[in-house]
Amino acid sequence: LQTRLQAGQGYGNTLNCVLTVYRNESVAGFFKGMSFPLASIAVYSSVVFGVFSNTQRLLSQLRHGDPSCTPELADMALASTVAGFVSVAIGTPVDLVKIRLQMQTQPYIEANIKLKSTVPGFPVYRGPIHCFRTVLQKEGIAGIYRGAGAMLLRDVPGYCFYFIPYTFFCGWITPDGCISPNPSSIWLAGGVAGAISWGIATPMDVVKTRLQADGVYLNKYKGTLDCILQSYQNEGLKVFFRGITVNTVRGFPVSSAMFLGYELSLKAMKRDQTETNP
Repeated sequence: LQTRLQAGQGYGNTLNCVLTVYRNESVAGFFKGMSFPLASIAVYSSVVFGVFSNTQRLLSQLRHGDPSCTPELADMALASTVAGFVSVAIGTPVDLVKIRLQMQTQPYIEANIKLKSTVPGFPVYRGPIHCFRTVLQKEGIAGIYRGAGAMLLRDVPGYCFYFIPYTFFCGWITPDGCISPNPSSIWLAGGVAGAISWGIATPMDVVKTRLQADGVYLNKYKGTLDCILQSYQNEGLKVFFRGITVNTVRGFPVSSAMFLGYELSLKAMKRDQTETNP
């Protein structure tokens, strides 16, 4: 839904998008392009969370001589920035394949734009592997990383407003005297952090989605700045908030589960280490 709302044509609002997708493509339409992200999400999330955690520990070691020391705000911001850069390196090709598969049957109603030979409304790619191989052959590495600049502008501030609010909310709602937050505190803090992060990241998420969807049938945008200017000139400021409801609503449960799984996994590994090395 988020991709269709941000880069598609003819969707008035979220409900209209849901009904249109279901009417035209049935339930299968809601799961287009999901195999590639599903296969890579475990690696992607573990790398991002690992980079954030280890960067924090390194900064605490350099600053205080103790990697377990509570990190300062500047350390969390720098660790979030590093995690954002790493996420772009891993996530851009995955997002591009997902968006191309989701948008390949969308009609384009544009004047004075030379379309490619493929007829709009008919599938261009047979699946994620075919999509990846086709883009790589026709557009090279630059094509696979199309939209990376916009994704960087989305993920660096996005992760700052992801990890930092989580840390503060977790500390705020954890009862005094507790060594570590309980699962309910982790779940709530993670959900709030996810909603905040995705709300703030939505404008650049719109730009990234449009850049990556661009190229299935036509090449409309020359780059990130050109996409921003064309989108604003044609649709006004409101275009950059397309899909914000879907993003924030989705961000809460996804982030809750992500942080809860991360924290519980860390606790389990620490417990195993303690039992192994008493």
